[in-house]
Amino acid sequence: MKTDTRSQTAYSKFIEQVKSAQVQRVILKPDRLEYSLKPKLGGQRYYTQLAEPIEELTVLLRQHAVEFINLTDNTATPSSMVGLLLSLGMLVGTFAWLLKFNNSGGGVGIGLGVGKSNARVYSRGKTGITFADVAGVDEAKQELQEVVDFLSNGDKYRHVGAKIPKGVLLVGPPGTGKTLLAKAVAGEAGVPFLSMSGSEFVEVFVGVGASRVRDLFNRAKRQAPCIIFIDELDAIGKTRGGGLPNGGNDEREQTLNQLLTEMDGFDGNDGVIVIAATNRPEILDPALRRPGRFDRQVVVDRPDKSGRAEILRVHVREVRLGEDVDLDTIATQTAGFAGADLANLVNEAALMAARNNRQAVLMADFQEAIERVIAGLEKRSRILTPLERQTVAYHEIGHALVGALMPGNTKVSKISIVPRGLAALGYTLQTPETDRFLLLEDELRGQLATLLGGRSAEEIIFGKVSTGASDDIQKATDLAERAITQYGMSATLGPIAFEKNNAQFLEGNSTRRAISAEVAREIDRQVKQSIDKAHDMALEILQLNRGLLESATRLLLETEVLEGDRLQAILAQVQAPAGLTAWLMNG
Repeated sequence: MKTDTRSQTAYSKFIEQVKSAQVQRVILKPDRLEYSLKPKLGGQRYYTQLAEPIEELTVLLRQHAVEFINLTDNTATPSSMVGLLLSLGMLVGTFAWLLKFNNSGGGVGIGLGVGKSNARVYSRGKTGITFADVAGVDEAKQELQEVVDFLSNGDKYRHVGAKIPKGVLLVGPPGTGKTLLAKAVAGEAGVPFLSMSGSEFVEVFVGVGASRVRDLFNRAKRQAPCIIFIDELDAIGKTRGGGLPNGGNDEREQTLNQLLTEMDGFDGNDGVIVIAATNRPEILDPALRRPGRFDRQVVVDRPDKSGRAEILRVHVREVRLGEDVDLDTIATQTAGFAGADLANLVNEAALMAARNNRQAVLMADFQEAIERVIAGLEKRSRILTPLERQTVAYHEIGHALVGALMPGNTKVSKISIVPRGLAALGYTLQTPETDRFLLLEDELRGQLATLLGGRSAEEIIFGKVSTGASDDIQKATDLAERAITQYGMSATLGPIAFEKNNAQFLEGNSTRRAISAEVAREIDRQVKQSIDKAHDMALEILQLNRGLLESATRLLLETEVLEGDRLQAILAQVQAPAGLTAWLMNG
């Protein structure tokens, strides 16, 4: 009796070895598959059980140039012989395709294989991600922990008659970790994870998307319990409305109809949980969001200060940090950053340290990385004329002096006249001391004055203005208009939401009411009035502190950068005009 010298291994390990170019040859048999490693790796021989359709495996082997013999249909066809049959196969395949194309009246048959889903499959928790790799979204993790518990201990829920949600919709801005959370659920539960993007379902050929949805759910049922993850759900889930000019359904709508049927049709999907992600939940079809399909909506928002600190600790695990690095301070300076932004920040700081031949990443590297992410790459090669440089310096000092007197929790932490990015000739960096989620009326007026401080400084010193204030003016106009049309901060118009863009309203893209021409003129008048008053206050502050404006500008022209104690000592000298408090409170 011949002894089998092959060792048994897991199918998932075999797949990993194929993808990492370790496998030399594979023999596919009806009851198992046998393979050997490349000679340079020792040439060991193994066998394992086939865990997926053989057609999908052969495609993978061809992609990675692995020689194989298929004995499952009593034929032996080494991959080395494929070249001899290629010409004949192409001829026959082309003839069959043309025949099918002709018989279908111009459509492409699903039988050609284009209707198969190309979902990426991670076998039983092999996503490589767990909840330990996700930080800053504790509430979302807590919501999803119930899904993990059901997948791991489903009998506990069935015993009392409880049903786990069929679908979980992850909603949040880009980069907040929605895909990472879905992978973590599969990793924690130890179940297969099938992942596709919404755009991968839809093709130009009619019926392909619906066929891929059916195939995806059929594959999932065979591997249940498991998770189906659909990223960017809005690509196929938009509200239906007769996409074609003659009122018919387009391919995207057919795909959505099939998804709705699979999620809540006559056949149950016990053990199959659909997790989807989108940053545009408002455009999803109501039938998709109703209970019985996506029963639960989990908000994955931008992290707060403590959340950002936790995310930073996750991303610096593999980074060698200097002793002066304070992650809590970095978290304070990165308000509004999402998880992806923080990951990029850590990498930029590490690149900065390597570029300077340092053995560890210092706090200075993180500070430079923050400025690079916010304002762009420093461009010392951009040479300004003496007048331009002087104008930029007065402009930035004007922002800082006005901002020093305004209410709120932000403080000016740095002023620079070193050009950065595409258009920034200088910048004033304001850092919030704590996270804020509401903006009070006096703080809004203070922001308007701060934005106009740069232009006001130019007017006082030069008696004319430059084009450098264009971005400030745009931001001030938008803020003043939102105060009246969205925030209800108008004494005459009152707490009513208006939409000036009637075309947008008529298209159904806005929930705010359309307005008449008279109301539009009143809004424009009040926007101008708000900006004029903020401009007048900025001028008054800078005229009162003109000596400080000029001395601080001279110092900035010498050093190019003002920050730390030196900057705070300058800002502490700013005097407030008598009417500042009354203007902030009453406008």
